[in-house]
Amino acid sequence: MLIRPAPAEDWPAIWPFLRRIVAAGETFTWETDVTEDEARLRWFPPPPGRTFVAVDGGAVVGSAVSVRNHRGPGAHIGSASFMVDPDHAGRGVGRALGEHVIAVQRADGFRAMQFNAVVATNTRAVALWRSLGFEVIGTLPEGFRHPRHGYVGLHIMHRRL
Repeated sequence: MLIRPAPAEDWPAIWPFLRRIVAAGETFTWETDVTEDEARLRWFPPPPGRTFVAVDGGAVVGSAVSVRNHRGPGAHIGSASFMVDPDHAGRGVGRALGEHVIAVQRADGFRAMQFNAVVATNTRAVALWRSLGFEVIGTLPEGFRHPRHGYVGLHIMHRRL
């Protein structure tokens, strides 16, 4: 699997699975009916933000966005968002993207990473991030309205770099 920077030309390969994941309303805090234009703006942030894709067999199977979590005196804390094509789940795509973004943020001089909103019922993601050294440092009770489970917690996860 190849992890590489994503030029704008990768968007047509990202949008179908991003739309599917967001529309399901189970793991992302975006509006489930986000427009393609708005999604593209969010997924390709201006510098210093960066977007990556995971490519397997020539197909884009996942993507990640690396950003500053805060500005000013907090600009040394990074964050990221990840999406894996559900048709390729369980094949190490998320782990490969996670390891890549951790390395990139460390090289970029970030001192730590913080995820602001990991849905508590997204147990696969929580387990992945824990295995990559993140800790749950707090949970916003009932911070996410899940379509099947109702109101569930949103974890704040952190790791030093």
